[in-house]
Amino acid sequence: MNTAHKWRFFRSGGFDQVRLETGADVESLGTLDPKLWAALSCPTSNLEFDDKTLEFIDTDHDGHIRVPEIIAAVEWVSSVLKNPGDLTSGSEALQLSAIDDSTPEGAALLASARQILLNIGKKDEEVITVEDTADLNRIFASTRFNGDGIIPATAASDAETRAVIEDMMKCVGSVQDRSGLPGVSAELIEQFFTEAKAYSEWWQDAERDATSILPLGENTEAAKAAFDAVKAKIDDYFTRCKLAEFDQKAGDPLNPALSDYEALANTDLSRTTEQLATLPLAKIEAKKPLPLNEGINPAWVGAIDALKRQVVQPLLADKEQLSADEWQALCDRFTAHQAWLDTKRGATVESLGINRIRSILAGKYQDEISALLQKDQSLASASDAIDSVEKLIRYQRNLFQLLNNFVSFRDFYTAQNKAVFQAGSLYLDGRNCDFCLRVDDIEKHSSMAGLSGIYLAYCECQRRGGSEKMNIAAAFTNGDADNLMVGRNGIFYDRRGQDWDATIVKIVEHPISVRQAFWYPYKRIGKMIGEQIEKVASAREKSVQDQAAAGIADISQKAEAGKPPAAAPFDVGKFAGIFAAIGLAIGAIGTAIASVVTGFLGLAWWQMPLTVLGLILVISGPSVLIAFLKLRKRNLAPLLDGNGWAINTRAIINIPFGISLTQMATLPAGAQRSLTDPYAEKKRPWKFYLFVLLLLGSIAYLFHSGYFNQGTVDTLKKHFLSDKAEIGTEEANTAQEIPAASSAEGAADDQKTEADKPPQPAAKEGVENESVASPEPVSTVVPAPKPVSVPASH
Repeated sequence: MNTAHKWRFFRSGGFDQVRLETGADVESLGTLDPKLWAALSCPTSNLEFDDKTLEFIDTDHDGHIRVPEIIAAVEWVSSVLKNPGDLTSGSEALQLSAIDDSTPEGAALLASARQILLNIGKKDEEVITVEDTADLNRIFASTRFNGDGIIPATAASDAETRAVIEDMMKCVGSVQDRSGLPGVSAELIEQFFTEAKAYSEWWQDAERDATSILPLGENTEAAKAAFDAVKAKIDDYFTRCKLAEFDQKAGDPLNPALSDYEALANTDLSRTTEQLATLPLAKIEAKKPLPLNEGINPAWVGAIDALKRQVVQPLLADKEQLSADEWQALCDRFTAHQAWLDTKRGATVESLGINRIRSILAGKYQDEISALLQKDQSLASASDAIDSVEKLIRYQRNLFQLLNNFVSFRDFYTAQNKAVFQAGSLYLDGRNCDFCLRVDDIEKHSSMAGLSGIYLAYCECQRRGGSEKMNIAAAFTNGDADNLMVGRNGIFYDRRGQDWDATIVKIVEHPISVRQAFWYPYKRIGKMIGEQIEKVASAREKSVQDQAAAGIADISQKAEAGKPPAAAPFDVGKFAGIFAAIGLAIGAIGTAIASVVTGFLGLAWWQMPLTVLGLILVISGPSVLIAFLKLRKRNLAPLLDGNGWAINTRAIINIPFGISLTQMATLPAGAQRSLTDPYAEKKRPWKFYLFVLLLLGSIAYLFHSGYFNQGTVDTLKKHFLSDKAEIGTEEANTAQEIPAASSAEGAADDQKTEADKPPQPAAKEGVENESVASPEPVSTVVPAPKPVSVPASH
């Protein structure tokens, strides 16, 4: 390996990424410092990559691909290819001439590749593909031996050996070989012949004492089966008869009761009826022998007939009935046979019978089948190389792509190919989001992905008309978030072009674009105003409803008491205050607008656009600046880390790159568009708006021309403030009118009485002077309910 390799890097995503372009770059990958790799580990799931290739690379089968495994794969493929640069082509087919046969491993690979092509009928081909190695059944269909250590029946050249292999599979089972046929392995062969020898030896033990163990010779097994079928029932019969002999009163109860027969009267009976089988074998009587022809329970007629033919007649001659002593003699004849059965060996091959077993053992078929097995195993190295051939083909096709998504993120940042972690495209809200990740656990992934600073919409996807489901995390990196909300539906297209129904189930909010940040303050103010108006309207509506309900309740109570409801007095002060407040507000607004317009018109022409831009900058500037800084810091690493990756760098998604990941809807070039909408909103009252603008312009002109000066404005302000003070006093006194009405009337009468009396001389000089200065009588009582204000004191 060349340790002095000169590496080249490119800058993208905010970090330096190694440029892998030549075979030398790939071959020297082991010398590259792992700190310069984009990733240190990636999962073998949720990737748009060949699963079989990942399985070959993941040598420890832990579900993750790590740096040492990547280096090992690169070193192996470089050792068996003449030119490692072939990896950069990503070719689907492997040229046989590209395999380096100068090494033992390379020579075995080449021989195995040619054997595969020969077996599938492509003897003259010089290229091999994954499809050629995928169907093992097809590869080994025409071969007797394939090196897997399994011998099917077809591997034998003669019919007798094939029959023995088939008998073996019936007894000890089978395993499937590479060609897909059932066969026997070395373990099954050993098991069968061991069992066969044990079974033969077990029979030899019986043959040494045939008189006791095999009383009926070869028919003993069948006779024993017939004997065992009725032994328990015959034992029951003779036991009942002995009990009836012991006590005559037991005879009737031991036979079926009449109620038992009555229960059977309404059922369809046959010899297989279960209730019949539970009844005694024959009628119970003291010292009565068992009849073998007549008077037998119908359910047991067949079993008794088999006992008579296979056991009684061969051992006791032809009998019409069987006594208790004769039955005991038959039981004794099978005692030795039962003891022999209890020591049975080789039961696995018993179904073939002793004669077939001895025929197989005598024919030396074990040696013949073992020879076939050895011949098959001699091809193991060549056959095992088939997996290596497939691995080499897949590495040539896929390994370079994985390197550009692991060592560097070239596919993601150059837009030449989609990255292996990009699952497809989500179409939603007039946008196409190309950056979508497959996610297993939404909650777990979102807890980590929130650190990325990327606006994410988690969606549940389901195939139409199917049960397939998956979750994705879609990154929105362009546009705005006004119409993005949980519950919205879209369509997700995976990398194979299949469409899925997608529904947003969770959103992780972050800035999407600078444009969104620019309009955000205005939208927020508008939203706030709308919410406040809605609150005020709701409160006012509730107040009106409460007042109406209270009035209706009050009217109902007075109607029930027989009194007509009194009309509410007209509150002059209240309405006067309202009108005055409205006037004051309008005046203040008009003054403010006039001041703004006057100040604006007082600027030089070149200052006016600068003022507008400054106002926009004050409102939108902070939001745009914050969003700009956040958008420049969007990080890919937390998204992939949440999926099980180990990212080794801070991979940035800046504003221009983010715009490329989410495409907005645009009209095609040269498209025609009609602006006539039959359902458009009605035209606004532009004449009224024009009148308001002219009025405001006139006021501004008057100010600008000097017709309105600062003194006029101060006078108007004092006038409005005076009116406001009067309104406040009126409202305060109005609140005291009703409870003080009676006292006011009394005070008026007292005032009239005092006025009719002659004036009294002053007691002190100070009082005289005061009366001279104020000729009117001193009194704080007003003659009318409405109080009098004294503005002259100001």
